[in-house]
Amino acid sequence: MLKERIHELKKLLIANSTLAESMIEKSIDGLLKKKRHLFNEVINKDEPRVNEREIEIEELVISTIARYQPEASDLREILMILKMNNDIERIGDHAVNIAYSGMYLVDTLPLEPFKYLPEMAQKTISMFKDAITSFIEKDVNLARKVCERDDVVDALRNKIVRSTIDCMLKDSSIVERAIRFVSITKDLERIADLSTNIGEDVIYMIEGRIIKHHYDEEKHSGNS
Repeated sequence: MLKERIHELKKLLIANSTLAESMIEKSIDGLLKKKRHLFNEVINKDEPRVNEREIEIEELVISTIARYQPEASDLREILMILKMNNDIERIGDHAVNIAYSGMYLVDTLPLEPFKYLPEMAQKTISMFKDAITSFIEKDVNLARKVCERDDVVDALRNKIVRSTIDCMLKDSSIVERAIRFVSITKDLERIADLSTNIGEDVIYMIEGRIIKHHYDEEKHSGNS
């Protein structure tokens, strides 16, 4: 039955999101706790699993639409699963990028702005986790809160970038380390953006209303 197939798709999607979340945590922990083996796990073990499951979900979505020809809310939910599936795979890619940058930085002296990284990582992971929870529980309010928190992560990254530039101006020998470090913050920012996409998709799935590209306008008008 269609409902059982949608339930199966949701289970696979949740499993892949859990794996992607673990990849982010491992990449950050590998750097903060200087555990190189975590980078290897992310790159050589976890990434292939995320990619394989993404393909599995995509193929199951296609066969579900062809077999059951879903309509209305069922079709919206299936299409959102397909889109979220792609976003989760991209989040896994960013976790891999962090792991590669971490492999370079793990044995170097930390830069001064490094102290802000744990907070940015924690807020980013929290956004992703809550975005998936909003999907599981069909919680529109939580999905909206995820979208709102994107600005917090952006502000943290801007703070880190400014601080890192100041460090480079004082000491040109740290340029390579600084570039790698800023790259990690960019990957975290993109994970937050993708989590926001998921939050927007949840709102569309439940309300049938597209808020993408209009969220900032809506948020500002709501504060006026």
